[in-house]
Amino acid sequence: MTERIKLTATQFAVLKAAAGRPDGNIQPLPATLRGGARAKVIEGLLARGLIVEAEGCHLLTDAGYVAVGKRCPVAKGVQKLDAPDALTKCEATAPTIRPGTKLAALVVALRRPQGATNLQLMLATGWQPHSVRGAISALRRRLGLNVALTRNAAGERVYRIG
Repeated sequence: MTERIKLTATQFAVLKAAAGRPDGNIQPLPATLRGGARAKVIEGLLARGLIVEAEGCHLLTDAGYVAVGKRCPVAKGVQKLDAPDALTKCEATAPTIRPGTKLAALVVALRRPQGATNLQLMLATGWQPHSVRGAISALRRRLGLNVALTRNAAGERVYRIG
């Protein structure tokens, strides 16, 4: 059985962006991440051993690279050693939806074979139309769900996870 690292969507995004940089630095953090939220994300990553503070900046550790499914880059002329067993057992988990939430109700409605109209989604969640559309966009972006948009006989938009 493999050990899973649970990350928030923000933590996962920060690690993924840092893994794409040659030096593994988490800076710059997303512009939307400010103040206390910025400190909480950094503290959480430090506590899990996914980043380490070095010379005034925060760099990804081997576990940080493993958490996003990437390998630590190796400089030329340096021989890479085998990773410890604990690191090889780690498995990255993508952001998930908590059961019993409005977002979970939205996904259940979208998974129906006939899909759901915007009005049906509004009634299921209690959200305004723009909030429903924004949540569908977030499902596509963050979770990678394929949400198809079609029109029914009445000309209403019908959303469905396909």
